[in-house]
Amino acid sequence: MEDYDILDTSDSDTPDGPQARPQSLMLAFFGNHVLEEEDRDLCVYSGSIIDVLGRVGVGEQAVRSTLTRMVNRGLLRRRREGRRMYFGLTPQATRVLWDGRTRIWKQGAVNDDWDGTWTLLGFSLPDSWKRQRHDLRSRLTWSGFGALYSGLWIAPGAVDISGVVAELGLTDHVKIFHSRADVATDIESMIRDTWDLESIAARYVTFDKRWTTHLDTGSDDDPIGTRLRLVSEWLWTIRTDPRLPTRHLPPTWPARTAEKTFHHIAEQTTTPARHMAHELLDTVPSR
Repeated sequence: MEDYDILDTSDSDTPDGPQARPQSLMLAFFGNHVLEEEDRDLCVYSGSIIDVLGRVGVGEQAVRSTLTRMVNRGLLRRRREGRRMYFGLTPQATRVLWDGRTRIWKQGAVNDDWDGTWTLLGFSLPDSWKRQRHDLRSRLTWSGFGALYSGLWIAPGAVDISGVVAELGLTDHVKIFHSRADVATDIESMIRDTWDLESIAARYVTFDKRWTTHLDTGSDDDPIGTRLRLVSEWLWTIRTDPRLPTRHLPPTWPARTAEKTFHHIAEQTTTPARHMAHELLDTVPSR
């Protein structure tokens, strides 16, 4: 599904971190300040959205065009109150955000509990099905799979991927297995061949360096902007990490340190950002 591309928060990966995409920052904003509220059907005034996204470098015109594009994609809905336009989440966007929230706050970046099982998914699609192939690969990557071979993907643990396959309409073209590796299989070598460990590790190192520096500066007079950047960059960091079992990763694997930094700053900004949001955001309940 194209929807999951919006969880990739960068246009490109640079040595200094992700270059923010307005659409992904927009969903991070709604995830922070609508999904986590008791009334998840709240709609937010466009001017409030422009204010907050402006704090992370997104201009007004970019915000407005992104809002229109996301409404057209069925990710946001409009509600007019007098001369003001408000925007809220659709069920489609809510589903995507819940998946992201589970990945960020519940699963975690470190896999110490692997039971030795693998999920294998084989597929064979017609050459003309380029979009379907892209959608499947995108969802598989988000679900922790890597390409063992061109048509055979693998993920650690027992991953329930059948619902995703059915949603994409590819059930007749996909076979799913749960198994254990034979003792003759070199798991460390297989992992290195299937996933780009250097790239995954570099993301964690970049994140930890950037946000440790933020911690060292002390004060934070813009917690709402800080938290938006923090969550967006953490999602960028973990997006391509399949949560490989730590027993088969290098002893210096940087995910644990980076995750501690993320949770430290997240805890610091939760209450101040919520208070600031209540002061800044003009919201109305959904009808």
